Amino acid sequence: MKTYVIGDLQGCAHEAGLLLDRIAQEAPAEFRVYFVGDLVNRGPDSLGALRRVMTLNMAHPNRYEALLGNHDLHLLAVYAGVQQRSRNDTLDEILDAPDCDALMAWMRQRPLALRANGHLLVHAGVPPQWSADQALALAHEVEAVLRGPDWKEFLGQMYGNTPDRWDDSLTGVARLRCIVNACTRMRLCAPDGTMDFSIKESAGAPPGSDLLPWFDLPQRASRDVTVVFGHWSALGLLLRPDVIGVDSGCVWGGKLTAVCLDDRSLLQVDCPEYRPINR
Repeated sequence: MKTYVIGDLQGCAHEAGLLLDRIAQEAPAEFRVYFVGDLVNRGPDSLGALRRVMTLNMAHPNRYEALLGNHDLHLLAVYAGVQQRSRNDTLDEILDAPDCDALMAWMRQRPLALRANGHLLVHAGVPPQWSADQALALAHEVEAVLRGPDWKEFLGQMYGNTPDRWDDSLTGVARLRCIVNACTRMRLCAPDGTMDFSIKESAGAPPGSDLLPWFDLPQRASRDVTVVFGHWSALGLLLRPDVIGVDSGCVWGGKLTAVCLDDRSLLQVDCPEYRPINR
């Protein structure tokens, strides 16, 4: 059985359909597909993208799964009434849809991190302090809250850049916020693991900075497993023994990419520039 991981859809439903058709052609027998988060927002058909992935998952839960990304959490927060819509959002069709409640209920059940085919999957990154097992355990803490009765209260307190460095002694909302920021927002870190959220449109740190991509920190405890992530379209496709980056900028005029975890082969679909390069 082949296992594919697909990068950020961000509302590019048509391209998602084309890529899924390609996967079915390449692997007509059994296969699995994992989406690394950010199913929605910025692209032209967030409702279509979300409905398609939900329908696939509900019909074949062992074959299709999707992680939560920062845009997916933002949608949940707007739906919950604890966050304002952004002027760049393309979420109105979802929020006005007759099946919005069902879509949001499904999204609240999605994982923040998971293992697949010997790989660790997460939307953005893994702090250097976390092993793969710890990353999964901490992700489960947030998942439990999102699936529980206090999910709206949590989403109302989720936003913020602090704490920006993991500490095992963190508790309460601060602990959950740090987990969410690491799993869904992180790109660059200081040598001590402090997360930097100020740089979004670059593949690396500015000259003279001591910041590094989270996966290049030498003390990273998750080096014993290959981490698969999205979220970083400026970085683009990245294939290394220890990390696989699959956000190839679909919504920005790049490609939508599927990586086969069994042999590192690629399937890609060209995408129109639905959004100018202003991430």
